[in-house]
Amino acid sequence: MLPWTRAPRTPRARRALAALLLAVAAVATPTATAAAATPTAATATSRGWNDYSCKPSAAHPRPVVLVHGTFGNSIDNWLVLAPYLVNRGYCVYSLDYGQLPGVPLFNGLGPIDRSAGQLATFVDRVLASTGASEADIVGHSQGGMMPNYYLKFLGGAAKVNALIGLAPDNHGTTLLGLTKLLPYFPGAEDLLNANTPGLADQVAGSPFVTKLNAGGDTVPGVRYTVIATRYDEVVTPYRTQLLDGPNVRNVLLQDLCPVDLSEHVAIGTVDRIAYHEVANALDPAHATPTTCASVIG
Repeated sequence: MLPWTRAPRTPRARRALAALLLAVAAVATPTATAAAATPTAATATSRGWNDYSCKPSAAHPRPVVLVHGTFGNSIDNWLVLAPYLVNRGYCVYSLDYGQLPGVPLFNGLGPIDRSAGQLATFVDRVLASTGASEADIVGHSQGGMMPNYYLKFLGGAAKVNALIGLAPDNHGTTLLGLTKLLPYFPGAEDLLNANTPGLADQVAGSPFVTKLNAGGDTVPGVRYTVIATRYDEVVTPYRTQLLDGPNVRNVLLQDLCPVDLSEHVAIGTVDRIAYHEVANALDPAHATPTTCASVIG
């Protein structure tokens, strides 16, 4: 899931939302989608992102897989974080998942167990390409929760070192929270008239959420980090994002920088304080303190 439920309160956040809405508008028709697809992918590769010739370094031996949120895609969600990590020496990859037949624009809407299967296939491809034995996963919203299904039920725990969630709906959210996304994605409201199992699966108390959390939040052998904001108005209450178990670190942005006003979309798309915590979680041996000054790091 991507946007705020009310207008952003910071210039940085407004610019991020504007960029996302322009991206949506640019692909609002099938003709525009076809025209935009090739240059967007080329841009990502030219920055070293989704570059299958990349080989992990000794300093960063694991590739990083980025997993977008509901209504998101493999490019727009990561226009800031992917280059941020590439510039720090990581091999970075992102996928599209949860597509519905006849819906070319909005992803993350299919059954989440099937989306986890798509993630499993993608991780295998990344590991084969890089020669690494494990990957690290960074996901936003549904993209921070869905990988846990892969870890728990599809054998992912043997292939993943760390799962880092930015505003993940680990224990579900309310249907009201999900529908508050719709004004920011023109045309998305029409999808509610169709079958959107990816939305139903995320509602707190759904059979999917119940199965996901049965037997505990985590699995052995994986390090978990949750990065949340108290101003999240989509995954509510925000404390339901937090995980309980060994090898878990739960982080609240406002504990690191009290003046950070990022809401649901900003934490996943532009927030450099959150990104500094992502970098720390990817390389805890070289972690540095995260403060309000981390935006310039």
